[in-house]
Amino acid sequence: MKLHAWISEAAVEKSGATPLVILHGLFGQSDNWMGLARKWSAQRGVHVLDLRNHGHSPWSEEWDYPSMALDVLEYLDDRSLEQVHLLGHSMGGKVAMELATRRPHRIESLCVVDIGPKPYPIHHRTLIDAMKRLDLSQIRQRKEAEDQLDIAAASTKQFLLKNLHRDAEGRYGWRFNLDVIDRKLDEVGAELPPELLFNGPSLFVRGALSDYITDADWDRIVRQFPLAQLETVEGSGHWVHAEQPEALDRVLRAFWSGRYNPA
Repeated sequence: MKLHAWISEAAVEKSGATPLVILHGLFGQSDNWMGLARKWSAQRGVHVLDLRNHGHSPWSEEWDYPSMALDVLEYLDDRSLEQVHLLGHSMGGKVAMELATRRPHRIESLCVVDIGPKPYPIHHRTLIDAMKRLDLSQIRQRKEAEDQLDIAAASTKQFLLKNLHRDAEGRYGWRFNLDVIDRKLDEVGAELPPELLFNGPSLFVRGALSDYITDADWDRIVRQFPLAQLETVEGSGHWVHAEQPEALDRVLRAFWSGRYNPA
Protein backbone atom coordinates (compact mmCIF):
# COMPACT_ATOMS: atom_id res chain seq x y z
CA MET A 1 0.00 0.00 0.00
CA LYS A 2 1.31 3.45 -0.93
CA LEU A 3 1.24 5.62 2.17
CA HIS A 4 0.79 9.37 2.20
CA ALA A 5 3.55 11.31 3.95
CA TRP A 6 4.73 14.78 4.81
CA ILE A 7 8.34 15.00 3.67
CA SER A 8 10.85 17.70 4.61
CA GLU A 9 12.72 19.65 1.97
CA ALA A 10 14.61 17.33 -0.39
CA ALA A 11 17.84 19.31 0.07
CA VAL A 12 18.04 18.14 3.67
CA GLU A 13 18.26 14.55 2.44
CA LYS A 14 21.72 15.39 1.04
CA SER A 15 23.11 16.39 4.43
CA GLY A 16 24.39 12.88 5.12
CA ALA A 17 22.36 12.52 8.31
CA THR A 18 20.26 9.39 8.64
CA PRO A 19 16.64 10.23 7.76
CA LEU A 20 13.86 9.99 10.33
CA VAL A 21 10.50 8.25 9.83
CA ILE A 22 7.65 9.07 12.25
CA LEU A 23 4.52 6.95 12.81
CA HIS A 24 1.42 8.33 14.58
CA GLY A 25 -1.00 6.55 16.92
CA LEU A 26 -4.60 5.38 16.66
CA PHE A 27 -7.00 8.03 15.28
CA GLY A 28 -3.96 10.19 14.49
CA GLN A 29 -2.34 11.46 11.33
CA SER A 30 0.93 12.98 10.22
CA ASP A 31 -0.27 16.45 11.20
CA ASN A 32 -0.03 15.51 14.88
CA TRP A 33 3.79 15.57 14.66
CA MET A 34 4.31 18.66 12.52
CA GLY A 35 5.75 20.92 15.21
CA LEU A 36 8.58 18.57 16.15
CA ALA A 37 9.02 17.26 12.60
CA ARG A 38 9.76 20.75 11.27
CA LYS A 39 12.32 21.30 14.03
CA TRP A 40 14.06 18.02 13.30
CA SER A 41 14.05 18.65 9.56
CA ALA A 42 16.75 21.28 10.04
CA GLN A 43 19.22 18.47 10.74
CA ARG A 44 17.94 15.55 8.65
CA GLY A 45 15.32 14.42 6.19
CA VAL A 46 12.03 13.75 7.98
CA HIS A 47 9.16 11.59 6.73
CA VAL A 48 5.91 11.69 8.72
CA LEU A 49 3.60 8.95 7.49
CA ASP A 50 -0.14 8.45 7.57
CA LEU A 51 -0.66 4.78 8.39
CA ARG A 52 -3.28 2.80 6.46
CA ASN A 53 -6.89 3.68 7.33
CA HIS A 54 -5.70 7.04 8.68
CA GLY A 55 -5.11 10.54 7.36
CA HIS A 56 -4.65 10.76 3.59
CA SER A 57 -3.47 7.16 3.15
CA PRO A 58 -5.66 4.51 1.49
CA TRP A 59 -8.24 2.46 3.37
CA SER A 60 -8.24 -1.32 3.56
CA GLU A 61 -10.20 -4.13 5.20
CA GLU A 62 -6.85 -5.65 6.19
CA TRP A 63 -5.62 -3.87 9.29
CA ASP A 64 -3.08 -5.33 11.70
CA TYR A 65 0.50 -4.71 12.75
CA PRO A 66 2.19 -6.97 10.17
CA SER A 67 0.32 -5.30 7.30
CA MET A 68 1.05 -1.81 8.61
CA ALA A 69 4.74 -2.66 9.03
CA LEU A 70 4.88 -3.92 5.44
CA ASP A 71 3.34 -0.63 4.29
CA VAL A 72 6.17 1.28 5.98
CA LEU A 73 8.74 -1.08 4.48
CA GLU A 74 7.25 -0.47 1.03
CA TYR A 75 7.55 3.27 1.68
CA LEU A 76 11.23 2.90 2.58
CA ASP A 77 11.85 0.89 -0.58
CA ASP A 78 9.99 3.34 -2.80
CA ARG A 79 12.03 6.24 -1.39
CA SER A 80 15.32 4.29 -1.46
CA LEU A 81 15.71 4.79 2.30
CA GLU A 82 18.16 2.02 3.10
CA GLN A 83 18.42 2.81 6.79
CA VAL A 84 16.41 5.17 9.02
CA HIS A 85 15.81 6.32 12.55
CA LEU A 86 12.30 5.02 13.29
CA LEU A 87 10.00 6.77 15.78
CA GLY A 88 6.49 5.65 16.67
CA HIS A 89 3.88 6.68 19.23
CA SER A 90 1.34 4.26 20.73
CA MET A 91 -0.11 2.23 17.82
CA GLY A 92 2.65 3.67 15.64
CA GLY A 93 5.15 2.46 18.23
CA LYS A 94 3.82 -1.08 17.84
CA VAL A 95 4.18 -0.76 14.06
CA ALA A 96 7.74 0.49 14.57
CA MET A 97 8.58 -2.47 16.83
CA GLU A 98 7.10 -4.89 14.29
CA LEU A 99 9.20 -3.45 11.46
CA ALA A 100 12.41 -3.15 13.49
CA THR A 101 12.26 -6.77 14.65
CA ARG A 102 11.46 -8.12 11.17
CA ARG A 103 13.84 -5.89 9.17
CA PRO A 104 16.52 -4.87 11.68
CA HIS A 105 19.11 -4.03 9.02
CA ARG A 106 16.87 -1.16 7.84
CA ILE A 107 16.65 0.51 11.26
CA GLU A 108 19.62 2.50 12.61
CA SER A 109 17.76 3.28 15.82
CA LEU A 110 14.28 2.76 17.25
CA CYS A 111 12.33 5.09 19.51
CA VAL A 112 8.98 3.97 20.91
CA VAL A 113 6.82 6.53 22.72
CA ASP A 114 4.54 5.29 25.51
CA ILE A 115 3.79 1.74 24.39
CA GLY A 116 5.39 -1.64 24.98
CA PRO A 117 5.41 -4.99 23.18
CA LYS A 118 2.90 -6.58 25.58
CA PRO A 119 -0.83 -7.02 24.78
CA TYR A 120 -3.09 -4.19 25.92
CA PRO A 121 -6.75 -4.23 26.93
CA ILE A 122 -8.94 -2.26 24.55
CA HIS A 123 -10.32 0.96 26.03
CA HIS A 124 -11.34 2.93 22.93
CA ARG A 125 -14.83 1.48 22.58
CA THR A 126 -16.57 4.44 24.18
CA LEU A 127 -14.85 6.82 21.74
CA ILE A 128 -15.87 4.74 18.74
CA ASP A 129 -19.45 4.46 19.98
CA ALA A 130 -19.63 8.23 20.46
CA MET A 131 -18.33 8.86 16.93
CA LYS A 132 -20.72 6.34 15.41
CA ARG A 133 -23.67 8.03 17.15
CA LEU A 134 -22.73 11.31 15.47
CA ASP A 135 -24.81 11.56 12.29
CA LEU A 136 -22.38 13.33 9.97
CA SER A 137 -24.98 13.50 7.19
CA GLN A 138 -26.83 16.07 9.30
CA ILE A 139 -23.79 18.16 10.21
CA ARG A 140 -23.50 21.49 8.40
CA GLN A 141 -20.84 23.21 10.52
CA ARG A 142 -17.93 21.91 12.58
CA LYS A 143 -19.38 23.54 15.69
CA GLU A 144 -22.41 21.25 15.38
CA ALA A 145 -20.14 18.22 15.42
CA GLU A 146 -18.27 19.58 18.43
CA ASP A 147 -21.53 20.17 20.31
CA GLN A 148 -23.01 16.77 19.45
CA LEU A 149 -19.94 14.53 19.92
CA ASP A 150 -20.56 12.96 23.34
CA ILE A 151 -17.03 12.80 24.72
CA ALA A 152 -16.37 14.38 28.10
CA ALA A 153 -12.61 14.98 27.84
CA ALA A 154 -12.18 18.21 25.86
CA SER A 155 -8.63 17.36 24.74
CA THR A 156 -9.72 13.97 23.38
CA LYS A 157 -12.70 15.51 21.60
CA GLN A 158 -10.53 18.14 19.92
CA PHE A 159 -7.96 15.50 18.92
CA LEU A 160 -10.65 13.45 17.19
CA LEU A 161 -12.28 16.46 15.54
CA LYS A 162 -8.98 17.31 13.85
CA ASN A 163 -9.81 14.32 11.64
CA LEU A 164 -13.14 15.75 10.52
CA HIS A 165 -13.08 17.05 6.95
CA ARG A 166 -15.42 18.09 4.14
CA ASP A 167 -15.40 16.45 0.73
CA ALA A 168 -15.89 18.19 -2.62
CA GLU A 169 -19.66 18.12 -2.13
CA GLY A 170 -19.39 19.71 1.31
CA ARG A 171 -20.22 16.54 3.25
CA TYR A 172 -18.38 15.85 6.48
CA GLY A 173 -16.47 12.62 7.11
CA TRP A 174 -13.66 11.17 9.20
CA ARG A 175 -10.13 10.88 7.86
CA PHE A 176 -9.83 7.48 9.51
CA ASN A 177 -11.70 4.33 8.53
CA LEU A 178 -14.03 4.18 11.52
CA ASP A 179 -15.91 1.08 10.35
CA VAL A 180 -12.79 -1.08 9.97
CA ILE A 181 -11.28 0.24 13.21
CA ASP A 182 -14.56 -0.59 14.94
CA ARG A 183 -14.65 -4.16 13.60
CA LYS A 184 -10.95 -4.86 14.17
CA LEU A 185 -10.30 -2.87 17.31
CA ASP A 186 -8.75 -5.88 19.05
CA GLU A 187 -5.84 -5.62 16.60
CA VAL A 188 -4.72 -2.39 18.31
CA GLY A 189 -4.09 -4.25 21.56
CA ALA A 190 -2.25 -7.18 19.97
CA GLU A 191 1.16 -8.05 21.39
CA LEU A 192 4.41 -8.11 19.48
CA PRO A 193 5.24 -11.83 19.01
CA PRO A 194 7.62 -12.58 21.90
CA GLU A 195 10.11 -14.41 19.69
CA LEU A 196 10.86 -11.24 17.68
CA LEU A 197 14.04 -9.36 18.64
CA PHE A 198 15.79 -6.12 17.71
CA ASN A 199 19.41 -5.80 18.78
CA GLY A 200 19.93 -2.21 17.66
CA PRO A 201 19.84 1.01 19.73
CA SER A 202 16.38 1.44 21.23
CA LEU A 203 14.82 4.11 23.40
CA PHE A 204 11.45 3.71 25.11
CA VAL A 205 9.93 6.98 26.30
CA ARG A 206 7.04 6.98 28.74
CA GLY A 207 4.96 9.71 30.32
CA ALA A 208 5.26 9.83 34.11
CA LEU A 209 1.47 10.22 34.33
CA SER A 210 0.76 7.33 31.97
CA ASP A 211 0.47 3.63 32.79
CA TYR A 212 1.22 2.31 29.29
CA ILE A 213 4.79 1.33 30.30
CA THR A 214 5.20 0.27 33.93
CA ASP A 215 8.31 -0.85 35.79
CA ALA A 216 6.95 -4.40 35.62
CA ASP A 217 7.05 -4.25 31.80
CA TRP A 218 10.77 -3.60 31.60
CA ASP A 219 11.97 -7.21 31.77
CA ARG A 220 9.95 -8.12 28.69
CA ILE A 221 11.05 -5.01 26.81
CA VAL A 222 14.72 -5.80 27.41
CA ARG A 223 14.22 -9.43 26.36
CA GLN A 224 13.01 -8.29 22.94
CA PHE A 225 15.12 -5.12 22.74
CA PRO A 226 18.38 -5.96 24.57
CA LEU A 227 19.93 -2.50 24.06
CA ALA A 228 16.80 -0.66 25.18
CA GLN A 229 17.00 2.39 27.42
CA LEU A 230 14.10 4.00 29.25
CA GLU A 231 13.28 7.69 29.60
CA THR A 232 10.44 8.96 31.80
CA VAL A 233 9.12 12.42 30.91
CA GLU A 234 7.78 14.24 33.94
CA GLY A 235 4.50 16.08 33.69
CA SER A 236 3.31 14.05 30.73
CA GLY A 237 0.62 11.48 30.13
CA HIS A 238 0.28 9.28 27.06
CA TRP A 239 0.58 12.12 24.50
CA VAL A 240 4.21 12.98 25.27
CA HIS A 241 4.84 14.79 21.96
CA ALA A 242 1.85 17.08 22.58
CA GLU A 243 2.15 17.53 26.35
CA GLN A 244 5.94 17.88 26.73
CA PRO A 245 7.36 18.51 23.24
CA GLU A 246 10.47 20.36 24.43
CA ALA A 247 11.46 17.55 26.80
CA LEU A 248 10.92 14.95 24.07
CA ASP A 249 12.92 17.07 21.64
CA ARG A 250 15.91 17.21 24.00
CA VAL A 251 15.85 13.48 24.69
CA LEU A 252 15.58 12.43 21.07
CA ARG A 253 18.24 14.83 19.78
CA ALA A 254 20.65 13.37 22.35
CA PHE A 255 19.64 9.81 21.46
CA TRP A 256 20.12 10.28 17.71
CA SER A 257 23.48 11.96 18.22
CA GLY A 258 24.74 9.21 20.55
CA ARG A 259 24.94 11.57 23.54
CA TYR A 260 21.95 10.19 25.43
CA ASN A 261 22.68 9.28 29.08
CA PRO A 262 19.64 8.22 31.09
CA ALA A 263 19.37 9.64 34.58
